[in-house]
Amino acid sequence: MVKTLARVIIGLLSLWALIILMVGTPGPANLLAMSVGARYGFLKCVSFNIGLTLGKIFLNLAMGFGLGVLLVNFTTFQAVIKFTGAAYMIYLALKSWNVNLQQSEEKPKVNWKQGILVHPLNPKAWVMTLIAWTEFGPQLGSFTVQLIVIVTSFAVVQIFVHNFWSFLGAVLSRTLPNSIISVSYTHLRAHETPEHG
Repeated sequence: MVKTLARVIIGLLSLWALIILMVGTPGPANLLAMSVGARYGFLKCVSFNIGLTLGKIFLNLAMGFGLGVLLVNFTTFQAVIKFTGAAYMIYLALKSWNVNLQQSEEKPKVNWKQGILVHPLNPKAWVMTLIAWTEFGPQLGSFTVQLIVIVTSFAVVQIFVHNFWSFLGAVLSRTLPNSIISVSYTHLRAHETPEHG
């Protein structure tokens, strides 16, 4: 009983350390949250951050219910995910390569729908989710406990971290109004049609 409890506590603390380090460090989602915060201000991007968190919840649920097994056991599936993600990143880079950074003054609205796909298309999110489920999940106990702990832990940390990055972007855009942070979101969104609603 004591060994089991110690194993669970060590697994939980290790999982939290992984989540804090992986979610807190710069990556596609955090840099996008910072850019959105710089462009729209902190309060207007809270719903975008909710979308980021929901996307990661869906990814964690999918991984828990078997997507991770496919990734581990079928190398072809891993290759498809890897090359699809790389192609999408290249597409985004090429799409934003030759844009005119001087946009109209009208800013498109940002909402949770725009944030929800970020983590499912983010290779860093796939790696951290797979590590959480394969390395730390089994130490937590039953599948139900793993599901609750992993999904909730990621969601709580993401709410704080993504909002921090958005706040940081908003502060930096006020401090350095013509910085690369302020311009980068415009650069990424240049060819998209503004969403209304």
